[in-house]
Amino acid sequence: MIRRSGISFLLAFAFILIASCSSSDEPQQKTTSETESEPQTDAEYVEQATFTDFDGNEVSISDFEGKVVLIDFWETWCKPCLASFPTMQKVQEEYSDSFVVLAVTPGFTDTKEDAEAFAQKNDYTFEYLMDSNNLHRKLGVQGIPFKVYVDAEGNFIEKSMGTSGPKEDYKKLKKIIEQHK
Repeated sequence: MIRRSGISFLLAFAFILIASCSSSDEPQQKTTSETESEPQTDAEYVEQATFTDFDGNEVSISDFEGKVVLIDFWETWCKPCLASFPTMQKVQEEYSDSFVVLAVTPGFTDTKEDAEAFAQKNDYTFEYLMDSNNLHRKLGVQGIPFKVYVDAEGNFIEKSMGTSGPKEDYKKLKKIIEQHK
């Protein structure tokens, strides 16, 4: 019969043995792919973001330099998303030279065809895009509407989920545009 102190000794010895086998004396070298500069922060992900339009063309955040950009993650079934569209359209019309809305479908359930059919039925003048490079996953989007703001120089400003209603959303958008155009 082994006593508790014997079991403790055996467990400690086993742990030390396992730890020494799994580590080596030589420092581990990173592979080339690990040392390449990959985005690590929300800002880096957003500033390097690319999407795909309905024709399959790549669209980059840098394509909108000189304008404040609102990346709006949405889908056709999301009532709060659709409820915020008129406000975003109004602000985009008021600031047509300095603001653009990218209506980005993350593809939770909507297909490109769903988003395209919606765009054709409605008069919103947004840039409709597909999240072909999974920015929503990189940013940890777990619900929509989810908005990401980028300044006129292509720098990440902030992100937020949900809506505060038409009046508050309007005020927030105008304030961001005025501060960052």
